Amino acid sequence: MSYIRFEKALMTNLQESLPKEILRTNRSGAYSCSTIVDCNTRKYHGLLVVPIPELDDDGHVLLSSLDCTVIQHGAAFNLGLHKYQGNNYSPNGHKYIRSYDCDKVPTTVYRVGGVVMKKEVVFQHYEDRILIRYTLLDAHSPTTLRFKPFLAFRSVRQFTHENTIVNRDYQEVDNGIKTCLYAGYPELYMQFSRKCNFVFEPDWYRGIEYPKEQERGYASNEDLYVPGYFELNVRKGDSVVFAASTSESNTRGLRSLFAKEVDDRAPRDNFFHCLVNAAHQFHVEDKNGDKYILAGYPWFKARARDTFVALPGLTLSIEEDDYFENAMKTAEKGLREFMDGKPLSVKLYEIEQPDVLLWAVWCIQQYAKERGIEKCGKKYGKLVLNIISYIEDQRHPNLTLEDNGLVKTDGKERPVTWMNSMSSGRPVVPRTGYIVEFNALWYHALKFGAALAETGEDQKRADRLERLAAKCQKSFVETFVNEHGYLFDYVDGSDQDWSVRPNMIFAAAFDYSPLSQDQKKNVIDICTRELLTPKGLRSLSPKSNGYNPMYTGPQVQRDYAYHQGTAWPWLGGFYMEACLKLYKRTRLSFIERQMVGYENEMFYHCLGTLPELFDGNPPFHGRGAVSFAMNVAEILRSLEQLEKYKY
Repeated sequence: MSYIRFEKALMTNLQESLPKEILRTNRSGAYSCSTIVDCNTRKYHGLLVVPIPELDDDGHVLLSSLDCTVIQHGAAFNLGLHKYQGNNYSPNGHKYIRSYDCDKVPTTVYRVGGVVMKKEVVFQHYEDRILIRYTLLDAHSPTTLRFKPFLAFRSVRQFTHENTIVNRDYQEVDNGIKTCLYAGYPELYMQFSRKCNFVFEPDWYRGIEYPKEQERGYASNEDLYVPGYFELNVRKGDSVVFAASTSESNTRGLRSLFAKEVDDRAPRDNFFHCLVNAAHQFHVEDKNGDKYILAGYPWFKARARDTFVALPGLTLSIEEDDYFENAMKTAEKGLREFMDGKPLSVKLYEIEQPDVLLWAVWCIQQYAKERGIEKCGKKYGKLVLNIISYIEDQRHPNLTLEDNGLVKTDGKERPVTWMNSMSSGRPVVPRTGYIVEFNALWYHALKFGAALAETGEDQKRADRLERLAAKCQKSFVETFVNEHGYLFDYVDGSDQDWSVRPNMIFAAAFDYSPLSQDQKKNVIDICTRELLTPKGLRSLSPKSNGYNPMYTGPQVQRDYAYHQGTAWPWLGGFYMEACLKLYKRTRLSFIERQMVGYENEMFYHCLGTLPELFDGNPPFHGRGAVSFAMNVAEILRSLEQLEKYKY
């Protein structure tokens, strides 16, 4: 029995099956994403979604979906499913589904009368090619399969509608056709592993609706172009492989290619392996060989802060040092170009944010902790010390080192922290001045920098950094620890933010902490009482003004809820780290119970991964991006820490 498996009762109940999504990626920026019943519910959904750098930085939906129809004795049974305006679903192919599982690859079994057919889907690594294998498991009479492709050729941020400029031309290629609907787009090749017949019958399917966009307050319907259909005859035991790609496929090799790609996949047979599989989906390698961590699917890019927070968990925690070093090589190039005032040659977004350099140092320190400080010093010691000098020399455009040893930033007009939602051109949470996690990170960077300098036998520099760290620690406690024992979220002159927020947890979780044991205990206790949920830490306490835990409704409503009470698993990762460091083995069972809340998510929202955030109140629904790198990373890192404390 597969770990993630659903039977007929759930699959045929759209209320249960439609919210469950499945994601496949190729590690080069392309992806395939839909619901488990193949009904697209987002404008970001599509069977083949690829980046087209010549047009823009977005992904583009080329092939939206592929309807398969089983024909026997002249009767046609369409296995597809689309939602149309007026809450109409057609052609209701989900009623033929008997089971669904995604052990190695997503697999759906259909039964139509005496016909039993299996469908398996895989995305070829490093190629913009989706592969679907159809196997006729049982049939008692001659069977024909008909395949109808729904084409979009649009950005994931837009919609397509019936028009007269669409290019209906197509050319026959080996076992299929190629077509391109609009100038600037690549050709789409649709081919089969065996000879088929293509019938040109162009039409528009109008009024297809995406309910997830409706929920988000956006436009939600479009028209999709269908150029015609493919037909081929199959017998019991036959398998046929369909390939959709931006380059021509070798149709004779499609069967062996599909088998090879399946063999390369890690099974999703338990919680840990699901997270490992999800971790690999964030890997992106561009045409230059630069490697990145994508912040999330389906709409995020490679953001600098997310990269440095997520990289240790996505790589070091699962013994994949090579990808850490390769991604860090790309990131280091970007960091040095930024510090030198040069244009970026890498696509690492938001690198100018004031805490990015500090998170980079934390990320490197995780490498030192896992692989030894001497090895780390040889690879990254110079970079870390250069970052510290860059900040000390007051060269950062929005991070100044004050005389008290703390760092200060201006976040009044534009958000500068991970709490980055805006409304009417202003930050919803205007964190500015002395920000608690910035200064926890700065103290951590100074202590780690001193350790690296000492390892490199630069004792003079190590001593100077230790003195600066001592000044920073004293000022940190004086500035942030309030009379109730928790930490101010930010302090700007006489303005002290008394809101109970999770950003104080970093000061208790870092290996180099400016807090005493008692102060750490106070921070953990208040986080436990007011912020902890089964899905991570809330971004704001229910007792604080402005608490808004439900991430629903139109954009403005969601902007005001984004960091005002929603729960975030990656913050829960740092909370669990702080608990284990302070209470050690006595908290093991508590942390294991926390993990149950995350494991449950493997079967909801997007299967086998963790979404961007959750509502802060029960039943803690998953919201936002379907798969989020920092969340997956921190839960993987927490699992690794659990194992270390157990043994």
